[in-house]
Amino acid sequence: MSFAHSHLITISLLASLPALSAKEIDKPDFNAHVRPILEAACFNCHNEKSDKGGLNLTTLETTMAGGDNGDALVPGKPADSLLYSTTILPEDDDMVMPPPKEGLLTKAQTEILRLWIEQGANWPKDVVLQQKPRMNFAKHIKPILDARLASGGPVKADEAYMLRLWTEQGSVWPEGTAAPGTEAPKPAAPAAKLDGMELVKRIHAHIVATSKEKAEADMKPYDSRGPKSDAPYSMLVIKGGEFLMGSPEGEAERKDDEGPQVKVKVKPFWMGKHEVTWDEYTPFMVTEVGRNKDGSKQSGKADEPITEIISQPTTPYTEMSFGMGTDGYPAISMTQHAANKFCQWLSAQTGHFYRLPTEQEWEYAARAGTTTAYYWGDDSAGVADYEWYYDNAPNFQYSQVGKKKPNPWGLYDILGNVAEWTLDQYTPDYYKNLKAMAPDKIAGYYVPSTTPYPHTARGGSFDDDLVRLRSASRRGSAPDWKQQDPQLPKSIWYHTDAKFLGFRLVRPLEIPSPEEMFKYWNNGVENE
Repeated sequence: MSFAHSHLITISLLASLPALSAKEIDKPDFNAHVRPILEAACFNCHNEKSDKGGLNLTTLETTMAGGDNGDALVPGKPADSLLYSTTILPEDDDMVMPPPKEGLLTKAQTEILRLWIEQGANWPKDVVLQQKPRMNFAKHIKPILDARLASGGPVKADEAYMLRLWTEQGSVWPEGTAAPGTEAPKPAAPAAKLDGMELVKRIHAHIVATSKEKAEADMKPYDSRGPKSDAPYSMLVIKGGEFLMGSPEGEAERKDDEGPQVKVKVKPFWMGKHEVTWDEYTPFMVTEVGRNKDGSKQSGKADEPITEIISQPTTPYTEMSFGMGTDGYPAISMTQHAANKFCQWLSAQTGHFYRLPTEQEWEYAARAGTTTAYYWGDDSAGVADYEWYYDNAPNFQYSQVGKKKPNPWGLYDILGNVAEWTLDQYTPDYYKNLKAMAPDKIAGYYVPSTTPYPHTARGGSFDDDLVRLRSASRRGSAPDWKQQDPQLPKSIWYHTDAKFLGFRLVRPLEIPSPEEMFKYWNNGVENE
């Protein structure tokens, strides 16, 4: 992923960003919250080459050594730490830091420092501070926002760098400053209205004309590429059948939401051999056109190709792989809505109907004909050969797809690496409700969305203990999956705090009606 792509920031997002609020950060993280403040506001004068007052903030060790005026950092004691106490002095005090001419810290920033020191001043020993330019809203940020809101389109690489620094340093927005570009003209024909039922009908017609398989006997595994991304992906045939869904009462670590077990018939479908990777997802996530917050193009026409009208994510405000890798690694941290729209986008390109799996389909495929807690057995023996999880994930992060052995039906990483979205709204009584249904109503059933939370993800991840890798394990999404999202309202595209979360494609043999297709691709509750 290029620098420009990985660090672009949506202008409409920035125009509504609030200043950093310490009230929203109960436990400051050094790298996320403290380090940007020190590097921008303090390190310029207190480093190895310019240790004013004898103070060098390069490392934890040099900081703990203090300076001519005393202790810079006393973990647990903010009042005794010059790193905090000098930032709250009156503006006319000679000791106040940073100097007024360079701009005092905001109350939110000083509170971040106070909380961090009070809670022990956790500073990873291997972290070395580096000088970063301090962003001033009037000088650096407002000109970018004014220009880009007027012209539209993505920001330039150097602008993206300044915007990223500004957000890392707390999105300091002077009180009383109006949002830039408020005089900018609004699009005359919002494209959001174009991504509706009429578009789905066009995509449906394309799929009906393209898909040739009519019966299960016609289904074959296949390799394909998305024309707009040129990224390869593989689909495996999952034959129809019957299985016992849920976990038995005697299964170790069983949860109440995993039963009672229910016999379920499943219709045939194709399923992604691997989790969707960044190679496939990034061209959908990062585009070269200006987009509204709902992902519609800022200018769109009804007669455009079907691949151009589909709503796509606003550009992310941070690098979404979080440094864990993008080449062959699973895409992560998208909302269920974003995963649904990716399926629509890929369907429009290929002429095959793709969607997320239902909980029934996912567990049927994950079990692959087995009845044990894991597809390799009832205990941990063998897990290291098949799945990545907390105890064996390199550097406590995800791995490239397909590096372990597959399950009996050829699916890789189905119980580990990253958890995977399903179509279903999460309900703890899912199995009880299934049990009460007539048998002919169970097949193909999923719980439609009625609220933004929770939706169901299945499978374990690199950040989970072994118990989460059981085939019957379920989890529901929660608002704290996007806790660090600075937008108000929160983004409909990103769960920035769910780094453990991805998804896998399903293509059912039976092509649904346009009305059903629309529901699969639009959960209708993406706005919180």
